[in-house]
Amino acid sequence: MSGSELDLIARLAERIGGPPADGRLRVGVGDDAAVSVPGGATAVSVDALVEGVHFERDWAPLRAIGHKALAAALSDLAAMAASPGEAYVVLGVPPGLGEDDCLELYEGIAALADATGTALAGGDVTRSPVIVLAVTVVGHAGDAAELVTRGGAQAGDLLCVTGEFGAAAAGLRLLREPALADALDGATAAALVERQLKPLPRIAAGRALRGAGAAALIDVSDGLAGDAAQMARASGVALELDAEAVPIAAGAGELAAAAGEDPQALALGGGEDYELLASLPAESFEKAAAAVAATGTTLTAIGRVSRGEGVRFVAASGEVQPPPGFDHLA
Repeated sequence: MSGSELDLIARLAERIGGPPADGRLRVGVGDDAAVSVPGGATAVSVDALVEGVHFERDWAPLRAIGHKALAAALSDLAAMAASPGEAYVVLGVPPGLGEDDCLELYEGIAALADATGTALAGGDVTRSPVIVLAVTVVGHAGDAAELVTRGGAQAGDLLCVTGEFGAAAAGLRLLREPALADALDGATAAALVERQLKPLPRIAAGRALRGAGAAALIDVSDGLAGDAAQMARASGVALELDAEAVPIAAGAGELAAAAGEDPQALALGGGEDYELLASLPAESFEKAAAAVAATGTTLTAIGRVSRGEGVRFVAASGEVQPPPGFDHLA
């Protein structure tokens, strides 16, 4: 990369600008550390994208890589029903990635930060064999009791999901095997690819679910089957889900069929949808659905919580065994 680390940091700082007007962030980019005065409770999460593991540069534009890095981290805040506050970004720069390339990547981060009210408060730049983006996000709530964990599901609760499933996994297959697009119309194929490259964290939906009485929340990043198992384990309960009730994104079924895969398996085991799985009292569903609809997405009931442990997916034909989801260490 031509230019120095200080030159790059100066250009990044120029794009970010000063602290936001809300007064919470007092010192941002450009000093040894950020200074914030949050008040209330904070939720902190760390996420990372690594070239060759989470994306390939031959099919992922730099701006989309930046967007997705922040989106994945913000999705964790959505699952806590927290309001986005600050983000700290560590960028690993490999040989051949120029200064303008770094700025393009950072534009994807900054655009989503602007759209979600997230302040880019600092980070670091270092050499790396491949592109690495490690993002720490801080979310806020008036009180710790306002934050929702994955461990609060109770026997008798209804299980619900926002949005649709399988789009991101289908989009990934299209990026890796472009010929599969022949099975879809152009607009549908483009929408699936967009869900893979530029997911949108369900921040407003998470807060809406909290307001409607959600007892537990988790974001579905590693596949519905795997993330449901995490909720069941954390809550000490059993989850029973109707596999046929899980909403599948338009085109994902056709794409799966063209690839010789089971559409249900794609929806239940494919990751990176960044939707929310919620446990809430059954009597709260209509209120929750209306509140989530006001944020621009849907809420679908797909099962119930019971005493016991583990997760079961059932269908009219019997029990379904979906793929377990993405394992970061496999």
